Amino acid sequence: MAVLEAPKVSAKGLFDLTGKVAVITGSSRGIGKAIAEHFAHYGAKVVISSRKPGPCDEVAAAINAKSPGHAIAVPANISSKEDLQRLMDETRRTFGQIDILVCNAASNPFYGSQLDIPDDAFSKILSNNIIANNWMIQMVVPEMKARGDGSIIIISSVGGLRGNKVIGAYCISKAADMQLARNLAQELGPHNIRVNCVAPGLVKTDFARALWDTPEGEARESEDTPLRRLGQPDDIAGAAVYLASRAGAWTTGQTLVVDGGATC
Repeated sequence: MAVLEAPKVSAKGLFDLTGKVAVITGSSRGIGKAIAEHFAHYGAKVVISSRKPGPCDEVAAAINAKSPGHAIAVPANISSKEDLQRLMDETRRTFGQIDILVCNAASNPFYGSQLDIPDDAFSKILSNNIIANNWMIQMVVPEMKARGDGSIIIISSVGGLRGNKVIGAYCISKAADMQLARNLAQELGPHNIRVNCVAPGLVKTDFARALWDTPEGEARESEDTPLRRLGQPDDIAGAAVYLASRAGAWTTGQTLVVDGGATC
């Protein structure tokens, strides 16, 4: 087997993403939006995707206002394999390739005891948060293999590292994503394709609103965090830039915890 040499560092630095194309699901708001904005800032072309066209168009337009031609909007529902294939196909038609995949979109339709979760809610969580990620990875890996380069990032959660009494199925899915990354890192490493997870703590997004949207709730959660605050979407975007760029070229199969120290 040929020995792959480490790529040379760009004159623009370890975090330069110029010439790269990134697909980011769930990127019309929250963590996904922040990742897309920071990727574009560092030079990448980005594909904004979530279920509703309007919010996707708004985010893409805002990015293009700062970096003309750097963003397109391709709405897609992660529960539909056909939608996800169309997302990849439209990305290639516009930008020619996919260098970076960020599996950020996820579902959590149930809040309560694991013993009470309905079968359909459990199935939806596992399908959207694990199987859909595997679908997308299957769709992008062939071209990454052909180029001998690629970065796949799954946005997991610290919930995958510890038990939880009210979002248990979601945490199960996020633990599975960590194992998915480890398995694929082993398989794809010889092709210079890196597969990693980012595991955020509690970030102030609409998705996690039920956990922090009262002064008491935010104070309680912040008190358990050494940095004494909840996360912001930008706090997670930096980790994604690292994993997507030359800075993370020797990082694969890992779960990068970004939680203000909560799990320590």
